[in-house]
Amino acid sequence: MRQAGPMTSPKEIKKRLRAEALARRDALDPQMRIEASLDMAERVSAAVDIEPGMVVSGFWPMRSEVDVRPMMFALMERGARLCLPAILDRETIVFRELVRDAPLIDMGFGTSGPGPDAEVLDPSLMLIPLAAFDARGHRIGYGAGYYDRAIDRLHARGLNPPLIGIAFDCQEVDRVPDEPHDVILPRIVTESGMRVFHGQEMTA
Repeated sequence: MRQAGPMTSPKEIKKRLRAEALARRDALDPQMRIEASLDMAERVSAAVDIEPGMVVSGFWPMRSEVDVRPMMFALMERGARLCLPAILDRETIVFRELVRDAPLIDMGFGTSGPGPDAEVLDPSLMLIPLAAFDARGHRIGYGAGYYDRAIDRLHARGLNPPLIGIAFDCQEVDRVPDEPHDVILPRIVTESGMRVFHGQEMTA
C-alpha cells in the first residue's frame, strides 16, 4: 500500500494542529473549565482600563471554549458596551450590540448572537476566540477566516482595537505556520495568566 506523503502545506499543518489542540481542550474537566473561566475574567478585568461607553467585542462560547461571559459582564459592570460577532455570509462578520434581555439568534457553528435589529458597533477592544496558539502569539482559528477579515476591515478604516486572545494552556502548540493573512495576537490570556508578546504593553 502506498503511504501518504508528509503534510507540508501551512493549511494542512494548521488543520492537524487545530484538531489536536481542540481534542486536548475537549478533554479538560468541565469543572476546571468553569473555574479557569472565572479566574480569567478577574485577570482581564484587572488588566484593562475601561472608559464609559468603550465597546468590547466578545463571543458566545461554543463546545469546550473558555466561557468569556463572566469576563464580558465584568467589563460591562465597569461601563463597557458589549457586542458579539454576527455572521452575515461566508466571508463576513459584523459586531452587534449585546444588551440585557435582548433575544439571541442561532449564528451557526453552535454559537449565538444578537439579531439584525441590534446596533452594529466598531469594537474598541476585541476578545478573540482561537483553536491553537504558539509562544509568538500566532493564532490558529477555526478555519473560516472571519476574524482575520474583520480585523483587516477595521484596519482599512483606520481602526486598531487592542486584541486579546482567549484560550486554555493546553491549546498551545510548538509553532503555528506563518501565512501573510494571519493576525498576530499581542496578548493571550489563559488560566496561567496574561501573556504579552513582542514586548507590547496593554493599551486598552
